[in-house]
Amino acid sequence: MDKRKINVYSEIGTLKTVLIHRPGEEIENLIPEYLERLLFDDIPFLKVARQEHDNFARILQENGVETLYLEDLAAEAVRESSIKELFLSEVIDECGINDTQIITSLKDYLYSMPERKMIDKVMAGIRKKEIEVKEQYDEYPFIMDPMPNLYFTRDPFACIGNGISLNSMKTKTRRRETIFGKYIFKYHPELKDSGIKLWYDRNEIYNIEGGDELILSEEVIAIGHSERTDKEAIISMAKNIFERGENFKTILIFDIPKARASMHLDTVFTMIDYDKFTVHPGIEDTLKVTAITYDYKNKTLVFKQEEGSLEKILSKYLKKDIALIRCGGGDKVISGREQWNDGSNTLAISPGTVITYERNYVTNEILDKNNIKVLQMPSGELSRGRGGPRCMSMPFYRENLI
Repeated sequence: MDKRKINVYSEIGTLKTVLIHRPGEEIENLIPEYLERLLFDDIPFLKVARQEHDNFARILQENGVETLYLEDLAAEAVRESSIKELFLSEVIDECGINDTQIITSLKDYLYSMPERKMIDKVMAGIRKKEIEVKEQYDEYPFIMDPMPNLYFTRDPFACIGNGISLNSMKTKTRRRETIFGKYIFKYHPELKDSGIKLWYDRNEIYNIEGGDELILSEEVIAIGHSERTDKEAIISMAKNIFERGENFKTILIFDIPKARASMHLDTVFTMIDYDKFTVHPGIEDTLKVTAITYDYKNKTLVFKQEEGSLEKILSKYLKKDIALIRCGGGDKVISGREQWNDGSNTLAISPGTVITYERNYVTNEILDKNNIKVLQMPSGELSRGRGGPRCMSMPFYRENLI
């Protein structure tokens, strides 16, 4: 069996293989009283969300991108009974379930299913009544929480160079999502012996999420210090990357506002061509950038506070003149509205070709005028989860830039 390799040394290299997740019944297990707990502002209509996601996959496939599904890889990784036992024990333990009888009932219930159906059910969540535990109408109905954020495959782990960051998620709601990545990379027959390096692990105490991790070139990584990513995690991961001999020479820490509207770095800033970025104008004046390099002689990290405009800093480290394309053209009302719908969260599938949400029509027209090929997709339901095309994709393999 061929082994899969991880190869991601840019944000814009031609995308060859990507991991996505088609929204499942976890979306239909959202209820108004618990939206905040599950990190949603609204309840998407699953039927339409799936249609929109299928269209996203079709755009990728029509442009030569192999689409892998999280649910398929996870099911293939746990086919052996011993691995399935480990997986279920870990999933149940991380739900905080201590009642022996309930644990036994849950395992019996999930063991009775084929692997793919079992994975779907773990993702969707399990109600008390499914394992014959009485539900009171005014009580929380789930014995195992749904994971409605899973269609944002970017966050639980990130492919960086030829390794991965298996992320330690900020919120309890999303922490369990990384279990799927753990078992895929450890046990999937096409990945387990591929020599994939681990830059960060899910059990680390400091948090980091994939939406904050951007690979700008084979030498430069940008990571957001956001409401979801701790600076200590960035420093720890930088040390691992430098000491294990990857190509990267500089890691730029972008200190962004700690707010939901700027949840991750890729919410406010994405690379779309060799010399072009989209950016939310609301962050430019508040942005602080720190460069981390490595002193190989003394085996220590070196920190430097960067000064100047965002264009100047990016131009310095990418060694070319950089242009910023502002979401909504920089207009306060338009940029605010389109930023809320992820106008700056684009997915480059090759240099100068990006997938965007069609609802951000002002930003899309500006991209077009700047010689960016825009592949638009409907997002009336998907965008209710507060994430765009980059959020919904985890590149496994991009061609290296020449």
